[in-house]
Order: sequence, then C-alpha cells, then structure tokens
Amino acid sequence: MTRDKQNKKKHMSQTCASGAVKTERNRYDHYKFNTLMKLTNMAFIVFATVLFISCNKTQQPKTNIEMKDLMIRISEIEIDSNYLEEYKCILIEEAKTSVRVEPGVISIYPMFKKDNPTQVRILEIYANRKAYKSHLETTHFLKYKSTTLKMVKSLQLLDMESIAPEMMPEMFCKLKIR
Repeated sequence: MTRDKQNKKKHMSQTCASGAVKTERNRYDHYKFNTLMKLTNMAFIVFATVLFISCNKTQQPKTNIEMKDLMIRISEIEIDSNYLEEYKCILIEEAKTSVRVEPGVISIYPMFKKDNPTQVRILEIYANRKAYKSHLETTHFLKYKSTTLKMVKSLQLLDMESIAPEMMPEMFCKLKIR
C-alpha cells in the first residue's frame, strides 16, 4: 500500500471515530436536555397542583369584585438560560405569596412555552388597578423584582380585556386532582 493510501485510510478512520464521538455526544446532550425538560414539566405540574389544592383547602374569604374593574395582564418574559432554574424558584414563591396574602390578587399564574422554557408567560388578574398598584409595593414583589432583574433579558406587559368576565368565578371548577 502506498503512503498516500495509508494516510487516507488513517484519516478516514480518525474522521469516522470523531464523527461517532460527536454523534454520541449529541445523543448524550439531547438526552440531558430531554431529561431536564421532563423534570421542569413535572415541577410545573406539581406547582399547579399545589396551587390548586391550597386554593381549595384554605378558607380564604371571597372578595367581592366588580367585573368591570378587573385588571388582566399577560407578562411576556425572556429569561437568561443561565438563571432559568433560579428564576423559576423565585417566581413560584412570589406567585404563591401574592395569591395567598393579597386579597386583590386573583391570579399570578406562571407558565412557559413548551418548546422554549426561557420564554415565560404570567397570567396576572387583579380585582382592580388599586390592587395591582398595592401589589407592586409589597415586600414579596419588591424582592422578586430586585433579585430577578439580572435574569430577565426582556419584559413585555400586555394589558388584556376579558371577553366573558362572568366566567371568572367558575374558571377552575372543572379541575380535579388525580
């Protein structure tokens, strides 16, 4: 065998080996990502379940709300992927505390896009604008805002209007924990 053929054969075996290593590494990275996504989804389901159970078990006084005064907002937030897990922990604590202790906070419901968990959305529903302004001054919200500032790449607040506000009291009545 000539020297050129030997070099070519050696190069091909090295290329194939490095390609196999790259393919194996890509498979491993994909596996790690899928595992992380499954854990994240399970954590969110657990959070939603705990939130629902706590709403049903605690005997919070019902707030008389004028449906015409409701303030509804969707927060669209992009999180730096380096801070995603830390951000979610802080957000969950803030959402739970807000709903539990503030009578004018009807919903702080966080979620993320299935195909991109750094794209967070929060459905915020307040009894009225006064309740919203009061929420912005609470210690738990100020703590959330100050600790997550470096984690947020972008924030857009979308004010919404309810199409059928009379549905609000029945919103979660169909949910059952299995």
